[in-house]
Amino acid sequence: MLNASATDEGSVMLNRLYDWTLRMADHPRALWVLAGVSFVESSFFPIPPDVLMIPMIIARPTRAFLIATVALVSSVLGGLLGYAIGYFAYDTIGAPILEALGKGDAMAAFNSRFNDLGFWAVLTAGVTPFPYKVITIMSGWTAMPLGTFVATSILARALRFFVVAALLWKFGAPIRDFIERRLGLMFTLFLVLLIGGFALVKVL
Repeated sequence: MLNASATDEGSVMLNRLYDWTLRMADHPRALWVLAGVSFVESSFFPIPPDVLMIPMIIARPTRAFLIATVALVSSVLGGLLGYAIGYFAYDTIGAPILEALGKGDAMAAFNSRFNDLGFWAVLTAGVTPFPYKVITIMSGWTAMPLGTFVATSILARALRFFVVAALLWKFGAPIRDFIERRLGLMFTLFLVLLIGGFALVKVL
């Protein structure tokens, strides 16, 4: 019963965080709130910046690419914080964050081969629903080359945020359901095909 109670409390807290984040889309300083959420989401905050971005862009489509740029810059800077946590304080801060996300055991097993997949790992987490914060911390923990981490983070986060911004700028509110329910799957399928294509080229 204690575990069930703790799980229920965690779900309630997550829902409250989600609702708070969504309400901030109407805040006069919504861009600053978006910057803050994008920054902390890259290392420990559980709600993705898309929750803020989507209603902000629907309300003011002319600012779509400004909003995406704020999210991109803040997210990459936040990713550096996640990297630093993994590099300098994995045991005291990084591991508890991964445990809270339910990724602790899986990440420990993945450690030995993480850097072999470094580019693809960061790219995948940057554009798919997989928690980006897990990869930022893992990148620091395994001492991935910082240049590779930053460059791939910029590519991945730009791809994700600017595709969302472009779709909302072009199609408006009617595309919202597709973005929220299916865009992550589309990104995942795209990466599967891309990785499969590279693997096939190597075989041939």
